[in-house]
Order: sequence, then structure tokens, then C-alpha cells
Amino acid sequence: MTDPTGIGGPVLVIGSGLIGASVGLALRRAGVDVLLRDADPDNLAVAVDAGAGRIAGPGDLPALVVVAVPPSLAGQVLADASAEFVDATLTDTTSVKESVLADAIARGADPTRLVGGHPMAGREVSGAAGARTDLLDDRLWVLTPLAESGIEHVRQAHRLVSACGAYPVEMGAREHDAAVALVSHTPQVLASVLAGQLLASDPDRVRIAGQGLRDMTRIAGSNVGLWTDILSANAGQVAAVLDEVVAALSRTADALRSGDGREGVAGMLAAGVEGQLLIPGKHGAAPSAYREVTVMLADRPGELGRLFAVASEAEVSVEDVRIEHVLGRPSGLVALFVRPEAGEDLVWALTERGFDVRV
Repeated sequence: MTDPTGIGGPVLVIGSGLIGASVGLALRRAGVDVLLRDADPDNLAVAVDAGAGRIAGPGDLPALVVVAVPPSLAGQVLADASAEFVDATLTDTTSVKESVLADAIARGADPTRLVGGHPMAGREVSGAAGARTDLLDDRLWVLTPLAESGIEHVRQAHRLVSACGAYPVEMGAREHDAAVALVSHTPQVLASVLAGQLLASDPDRVRIAGQGLRDMTRIAGSNVGLWTDILSANAGQVAAVLDEVVAALSRTADALRSGDGREGVAGMLAAGVEGQLLIPGKHGAAPSAYREVTVMLADRPGELGRLFAVASEAEVSVEDVRIEHVLGRPSGLVALFVRPEAGEDLVWALTERGFDVRV
């Protein structure tokens, strides 16, 4: 039977949490034989039951090993896998690269077969129970080959990424860590700090929270142990970004206290507008301006389905959606984001079908 992925043999995934099990599910979808190994038998059982692969046996020889464990453990696990499977390509999924790869080599991992990896995907939940077959689809997956990495092993890592439905991007390990400190790790810290301020607040104040606070704190519900590990492993890079953020916040606070600091506040807000425009849009392309069409929708089964069905019938592609529940009412505001030229067609179609469109 032809291997459509080109990997040429089983893939062993060590660590069957959210990412490891999702990698297994994606590879199984691509027709790859996936072996699973995990120190936690319960987590392993959940991943196997979900169809992410089969339990690795003593005679199994993988062509590729994916280590999907926390950064503090990854170096040793990579080194152990290197000794056990002397021909396999070795890669990982940790969100910190420089210290993990250096630790793996220091513990004996073969650098010629080692290619660092980090799929830029995740959820606020952890464990195999949260894994999804499509979690990695159309996501960037950063690969950080070493100077010693053999070209065939780098190609094998690329095949893995493609088989999982993701897009490979190569970066240096230090460059990667600086990048994720800015775009991933610091946002986690800021979301957690902001959400933590709610603990000492009057519940009545929190009760009136709108979509802005929900958007800002969504990732604050992430796994505490995992993120403690990640932030500790990338401490220097994250601290450097936080120093810049703290300085900017301090300048803003001083401007607000001065009573005549409108220029400083406006400058902070304007910089935010410019910075937000740098975030890539759909499929990594330049960000696009969308028309927002807001509908008041009853909070009952089937209403969202009806809404999207009308958009489909009108041949309008919904680029994004946001739902804000109305306090004390069995309804919610659903904002559909579409291309500007499609906005009027969608408004007309929804109005014709009796939807409460808020223009």
C-alpha cells in the first residue's frame, strides 16, 4: 500500500495530551500508523479510545518520533527516544525551542536526527479529551532545524507537518522563542493578570462585563501547570517583553493621573490601532476590513443554524463570528463579519427571512 504522506513507517507520539492526541488523530486521518506512549495510563486510554492511535508495543520501530510533553520533560524524553530508536527522526511540539533542544543534546540526543517543532495551535482545555482531528488544520507549524540536522530528517519533519494538515515555517530556535514570547506567552500573562484582578472586585461589577473583557481573558482559563512550565522555560524572553509592556502601561497611568495627558493616551491608543493591523488575516494574508452585520437572536437550539443557512443561500461567506449574550434576557447579539461588498446582500437576505438585523 502506497504511503501518501511519504513518512515511510509508523509515527510514535510520546505524550497523549491535547497536542499529542490531536497529532495522532490528524495522522490517522492521513492514513499513518500511529503508536502512542504516555506515562499516564488514563490519558493514554482516552487517546486510544478517541482513535488517535494504538499503544506502542516492544517490537514497534517508528520512522519518526514526536515528543509532546511539557518543556521541562522534553529534553530527557527526546534523549531517551534517540537512544531507543537509533534511525528515527526526532521532533517535539513544545512552545520553547532553544533550551529544550540544548537540554536534549546535553542528555545525549543525536543532533543530526533532531528537528525542533512547535504547532501554533491549542485550546483552553488540556488532555486527550480535548483533542480534535482538525486542531492543526491550516495552522502554522514552526520547525527549528539545528545546524547539525540532516536534510532527510528535516524533510521528514516537513512531511509530518503536511500530513497533519498544517503549514511548515522554518525559524532559528532563538528567533522562535523571541517571537512566541511576544505573540503567545506575553498575551497569556496579560490575560491571566487581568482576569486575576476580578478576584478582589465586587461581583456586581463583574456581572456587567461585556464582550471586551471576555475576549481579553479567554485564554486565562488555560492549564496552570503547563503554562508555569512554558513561562519558566522561556523566562528571559517573556520578561523582556513584559518590561516593555509595563513601561508602556506606566507611561499611560502617568498620563491619566496628570489630568492633561490626552496626548499621551491618544498616542497609546493610536499605536494599538497600528499594531493590531499587523496581525495576519485569513490564511496568513494581509488583514482585511470586514463589514459587521449584527443580529439579535433568540437563545434557543437551531437559531445559529438558521442564520448561517441564510448566509449560505445568499452566497455570502462569513469570515468571522462573535456572540455576545444579553444580560438577563434569553437572547444574544450575533455579529457576522463579511466582506464589505457582501454586507448589503446579507442584510437584505436576513431581513427578508424575518431576522432582527441591527443596522
